[in-house]
Amino acid sequence: MATGLDRLFRPKSIAVVGGGTWCENVIAKCKEFGFSGAIYPIHPSKDTIQGVPCFRAVSDLPEAPDACFIGINRVATIAVVRELCAMGAGGAVCFASGYLEAMGEDADGADLQAQLLDAAGDMTIIGPNCYGFVNYLDGALLWPDQHGGVQVKTGVAIITQSSNIAINITMQRRGLPIAYVVTAGNQAQTGLSDIGAALLADPRVTALGLHVEGIDDLRSFETLAATAWKLGKSIVVLKVGKSDQAQAATISHTASLAGSEAGAMALFRRLGIAQVTSLPELLESLKLLHVAGPLASNNIASMSCSGGEASLMADSAVGRDITFPDLTLSQCDNLRAALGPMVKLANPLDYHTYIWGDPNALAKAFTAMMDTHLALGVLICDFPRADRCDLSEWDGVIEGVEAAAKASGLPMAITASLPENMPEDVATDLVARGIVPFYGLDETLAAIEAAVFCGGTHEICSPVLKPKTAGNVITLTEADAKTSLNAYGVQTPQSFVASTTDEAGRAADKIGFPVVLKGQGIAHKSEAGAVVLNLANAVDVVNAAKAMPTDCFLVEEMVTNTVAELLVGVVLDPAHGYVLTIAAGGVLTELLADSMSLLVPSNAADVEQALGQLRIAKLLNGFRGQPAANISAIVDAIMALQRYVMEHAGRIEEAEINPLLCTPQTAIAADALIRLGEYDVG
Repeated sequence: MATGLDRLFRPKSIAVVGGGTWCENVIAKCKEFGFSGAIYPIHPSKDTIQGVPCFRAVSDLPEAPDACFIGINRVATIAVVRELCAMGAGGAVCFASGYLEAMGEDADGADLQAQLLDAAGDMTIIGPNCYGFVNYLDGALLWPDQHGGVQVKTGVAIITQSSNIAINITMQRRGLPIAYVVTAGNQAQTGLSDIGAALLADPRVTALGLHVEGIDDLRSFETLAATAWKLGKSIVVLKVGKSDQAQAATISHTASLAGSEAGAMALFRRLGIAQVTSLPELLESLKLLHVAGPLASNNIASMSCSGGEASLMADSAVGRDITFPDLTLSQCDNLRAALGPMVKLANPLDYHTYIWGDPNALAKAFTAMMDTHLALGVLICDFPRADRCDLSEWDGVIEGVEAAAKASGLPMAITASLPENMPEDVATDLVARGIVPFYGLDETLAAIEAAVFCGGTHEICSPVLKPKTAGNVITLTEADAKTSLNAYGVQTPQSFVASTTDEAGRAADKIGFPVVLKGQGIAHKSEAGAVVLNLANAVDVVNAAKAMPTDCFLVEEMVTNTVAELLVGVVLDPAHGYVLTIAAGGVLTELLADSMSLLVPSNAADVEQALGQLRIAKLLNGFRGQPAANISAIVDAIMALQRYVMEHAGRIEEAEINPLLCTPQTAIAADALIRLGEYDVG
């Protein structure tokens, strides 16, 4: 890790280089926030900035500052960084842009970034092209703009590669205590992984949120995840880059490589990092983790005074890893005592309005709903507009939820079905009481899923296999690809390569009928009519060969009794390593879009779990009385493909079996593709 992160993020002294509006804002915000340390404005001609006396140059400072905001042009920034490094400063935020992220428009960008790194030496720099950070714990800001946060005693840390999104996050009105907001910018020297590890090390930080466009360094990111795991703290990530437009914007914006969505998802799952899909989901997940921590299970109790809300909650959870367990006998007995005979007991529960306005009755009902097998209790409760309505009756609801939490020892939450119906002051009060205030049902359920994932068991895996460079890619013939995989334990059909139509017929006789005939050297063989199945005699084989637009053929035994077809492939993702994808195969690959992705290396248990999560798993397990596939044989075939990739990691660009024919007895690679290049393995 780059040195000086502790000094930089928790400074006792701050220097600000530059005299423009941005630099004035840094000093003004520090004063407004009551920063107690020394502030040193540096400007060659101004006497004061924001009422603070200026120094003419870095060399005039009375001490080496812990943190410095450099708000001057990109070329002058380099010289100042060199001076700060020489005097032993703790670190600097480089505000200027025009470095590596400008490579598409400015050929000098890469050279200037190299000069900046050389000037920094061992001194930590954040950026360039970033806003810096706000430390809401200690009131220390290297931040050139407005922000909407307040000082806190504990809270979550958030890192983003977008300064504007960082500003937006500080303006949240969701009751989320934020300890740090940090922008990473170009990550020229100090990446988000090192920043994240430094923030997690602060005992006042409860969880870490990442808004990322690309992973800075795979090895450092693995270390960050391991650090979080050891500290017992959770990480939630929002990654952009699903769309082609987002990937293009990412590369131009931060000079990061976004990598594939499948690779990113596999990496986060592997490292025990929860992934969400929107900023509201990120903030709600962090709020749940801050107040309640990771959840022990996905067993949730839902309560509301409306059947419509109960149904809406149940419907919103469809397709999510969340369950509303049936009520136990003790729950039913206690609820009946609390609610009387008129209420239908269920989970989600509509407790009606018979007890509305009675805090003691509400507390009794909410407590009765909670049981030791539950991980969280959620009350749906939309608060009225304070400017037009009276909120006093809702105090009893809050008191009832608080009493249920204390009596049961289980975490409780209140969610507004409409985000605007949870006032900020109410949310802040709920957090102080140890109750999670949620905004919107979909965001609530996404946050619960994230916290359940964080509470799961995540095995510490071997480091991801990550090649660095590539070149001279060639594609093996199908026959050669199968021979290569067969040597590592992948079962393949008996086959012969034939260079004439008559030779193809003789090869079929040797194999025995029925057979499959494939024309070689043809892309998309099925579309080109270069695959013929179930040929019953040599004459049919010869005639089929004559009709194909090639003079080279592969004759194979016909595999029968197939239960299902799978695609199993490993592809190099430059950002995340080798991605192992398991999917519905054959003609169903594109039709179903049914796939799971892992990273190499993965263990057999992970592979079997991924198989079970496919929609096609019903076929594999025997659908409607049909025979089941041999799951062990399928796992063995996938692990054999992985072994081949790992032993040829210096060359593999892509290795794919499609289809892998799954029968009750075995799993056979009916087709294979291998593309080889030249790599250095990292």
